[in-house]
Amino acid sequence: MRLEIVQPGYVPQGGGRIHLQVTPVEGCLQPLDLQARGEVTLVKGVALSSRLEDREVSDRMAEACRTILSQTGYQPDMDIIYDTEEAPAFRSVARQPGAVLAIWAETSNGCLIGADRAGARGRSSESIGKYTAKILLEDLRTHAAVDRFLADQVIPYAALAEGTSRIAIPRMTDHVETRIWLAEEMLGATIEVRPNQLLIKGTGFQVRR
Repeated sequence: MRLEIVQPGYVPQGGGRIHLQVTPVEGCLQPLDLQARGEVTLVKGVALSSRLEDREVSDRMAEACRTILSQTGYQPDMDIIYDTEEAPAFRSVARQPGAVLAIWAETSNGCLIGADRAGARGRSSESIGKYTAKILLEDLRTHAAVDRFLADQVIPYAALAEGTSRIAIPRMTDHVETRIWLAEEMLGATIEVRPNQLLIKGTGFQVRR
């Protein structure tokens, strides 16, 4: 898979553009075994802001996030990016000012545990950095193999796979409950919910060409 940000987009004007290139699946999807997270080997992040260089928004988000994470022993490697008219970071500069911070932990078993926060009116750069770090730390403490945001997104793929997927999640959320209902009612999967774990028996769906 190859993903490229062409132009960032922010509320309310939007206008974000990406290029995504994927390779089609041959046969059935394979079940997921996401039970053992492993040890955190690296924490990385991206602090991006557009048309806000004069307020040092990217630096401030990154510093606030780094401060919280360092208190628990993590030293994140942060990319600080400014998207400006004078020096666009992408092919096209964003239509309006905006900001976002994303951080993630990589583990010895190949898991990625992430968190993010977008800028909004009345939301300071420092609050974005602190909030994002707090969410990441909460999910890391559960030792789940996916974060709370990915937990619901993998359910449809596991529901279509051939075999049983086992996924350790940090917590139940409204999104997870909704995806479970959709996967059972619309895709025909069988899902067992255990404390912080989903067992998903897929349907073995295969595209006919």
